[in-house]
Amino acid sequence: MPHLFVFGLGYSASRLARRLADEGTAGRGWTVEGTGRAGAIRFEDDAAVRAALGRATHILSSVPPGDSGDPVLARYGAAIAGAPAGWIGYLSSTGVYGDTGGAWVDESAPVGGGRRSARVVADAAWQALGRAVHVFRLPGIYGPGRSVLERIREGRARRIALPGQVFSRVHVDDIAGGVIAGMRGPAGVYNLADDLPCPQNDLIAYGCALLGLPMPPLQTLAEAGLSPAAAAFYAENRRVANGKAKRLLGWRLRYPDYRAGLRGVAGQG
Repeated sequence: MPHLFVFGLGYSASRLARRLADEGTAGRGWTVEGTGRAGAIRFEDDAAVRAALGRATHILSSVPPGDSGDPVLARYGAAIAGAPAGWIGYLSSTGVYGDTGGAWVDESAPVGGGRRSARVVADAAWQALGRAVHVFRLPGIYGPGRSVLERIREGRARRIALPGQVFSRVHVDDIAGGVIAGMRGPAGVYNLADDLPCPQNDLIAYGCALLGLPMPPLQTLAEAGLSPAAAAFYAENRRVANGKAKRLLGWRLRYPDYRAGLRGVAGQG
């Protein structure tokens, strides 16, 4: 029976686990276990992790790298490479592409020019595991409980005056759909992004319209008083292409753009 072990059962991977649990209810028999906030196994429990790896037919890591590298590969890389699982996946980031001045990037684009050097190293390390690995590069993630709608309601949304600045994003349910599609398709690197890169201000305007709330004022980056982490969000400008996942994995987006996604989050679609 299919059995998934996840390093890092957090926001995105937990959504995947629920999708697979639904498939199990439908008779496909999925079992999911893992480490992280929603997991029952402690990452530091070597014996429990190695035993779980021995049971798994599928292995996924959603743990981001730290300053000292990828903690999953550092501790369990050899065990993962030697595990009997027939499928291995890693949730990476489109931040590996760096700033492209708003140009489109696909999986053939060079990496390593951005601010996330640790991500670049981890992304390459998973590809070099010595096994066939599915690497899913993700842009900004949103979904229920984690979207611009919450920031608007709480007065935390900021409209920044940066003409020409665009971002790509993906709904958390489409990440789950992309990973499931990857379980049936060839290994490799895949961008999982929606069809409509656009300015963050467009999301705020649409979210305010959905909620019937006024838009926040337009500010410069300095006036917005963002944290360093939030300000770094605006340091890179790119459009992420998703055609490879559609062609090779048969991935179909439930939420092809932010309008459909935000309507879904708001319970209107």
